Amino acid sequence: MALYVRKLEEPEVQELHQLMVHDESDLPASRLHIVQLSSEGKRVPEISEEVDLHPINVRKWIHRFNQDGINGLRSGKSPGRPPLFTDKQRRQISRIAMTNPRVLGQNFSKWSLQRLRKYLIEQAVVKCISVETVRQIVQTQGTEAMGRHRWL
Repeated sequence: MALYVRKLEEPEVQELHQLMVHDESDLPASRLHIVQLSSEGKRVPEISEEVDLHPINVRKWIHRFNQDGINGLRSGKSPGRPPLFTDKQRRQISRIAMTNPRVLGQNFSKWSLQRLRKYLIEQAVVKCISVETVRQIVQTQGTEAMGRHRWL
């Protein structure tokens, strides 16, 4: 079954033409062109060749337009990977890293990244964590803490 954009309303036609004349950074011209060509009755394979995009992408933009109109063609911010650790966990890791290990019942006076990692897992602060992530959290949280204290 062929896929086309829904019937455009007159205000959408005007907005589409206006946007094609005036570039917007979050709205590539190729997406507007897809809608225009589809509204003229061109099929996905033809549009794909004309705008030099894979047919899957052409279909995606047609579906988004049909669902959300012109705003469906805009680039949104990608959410990215969700954080592995909560802010509370990060603060707790940083607080532990700044605490003398002997106060916490350890038999050494300075943390190494490996010792800190092992302690965090044993105390169920985190389920698992890499040494590199420990380093990054301690470095980031430590820098933020130092910055706050510097300006108090």
